[in-house]
Amino acid sequence: MDDILTALDQQHRELRSLLAGLDASGWRASTPCEGWDVTDVVLHLAQTDELAVASATGRFDEALEVLGRGLTGIGSVDDGAAALVARDRAELDDAEVLERWERGTRRLVEVLRGVDPHRRVTWVAGQLTTRTLATTRLAEAWIHTTDVAAALGVALRPTDRLRHVARLAWRTLPYAFSRAGRSLAGPVVFELRGPDGDVWSFLPDEPAATTVRGDALDLCLVAGRRLDPSAAGLRAEGPDADAVLALVRTYA
Repeated sequence: MDDILTALDQQHRELRSLLAGLDASGWRASTPCEGWDVTDVVLHLAQTDELAVASATGRFDEALEVLGRGLTGIGSVDDGAAALVARDRAELDDAEVLERWERGTRRLVEVLRGVDPHRRVTWVAGQLTTRTLATTRLAEAWIHTTDVAAALGVALRPTDRLRHVARLAWRTLPYAFSRAGRSLAGPVVFELRGPDGDVWSFLPDEPAATTVRGDALDLCLVAGRRLDPSAAGLRAEGPDADAVLALVRTYA
């Protein structure tokens, strides 16, 4: 758990460095999240970090009800997230959004350091361990940091933090397939190249039916829906080759 929380804190620092001293035009810059500018992305992170704190402290349902006040007829998770951002955006200026996000990140890491990493808690995707919850927060913080960087025209260097993101994508493949109404034909192995050229292997307990090879950054971007599988340098072999690349995800 400590390694994940260290990576989460580092990811927060990277995003904070992009936001420091940002002027109004920077906050208004469009991101790869369709219809969202930098302020919207940071506000979304603040809201979901608050939900994660509530989850880790056994108050998820209560917090979701409070956060969703006044909103009705919400369909998908994405629709709900968009509605929450639109509502709170009308009430907060950029400085208030930044302060809310910074306060939430500090509280999130503090709370997660004090809980049993194996305890199961409620999250958007159902029940998961607090360790997995921490990893999902890292994955979301990372992908939205790339969104902000893209909006500001900043090139980010990939880091070993991506190992946690890639492992999350691998471990949650059954969830990704179930969301699509499908089942895996068999276990999947990831053999990925890390940012420093080392090999990251994620191996199932049983012989693999499908193997995915390629760059870890590409895999994480595909799982975060920021890169189309056809444009990535990933190679997949086996009965679920195409489906794994189409369905892999690191979010609820």
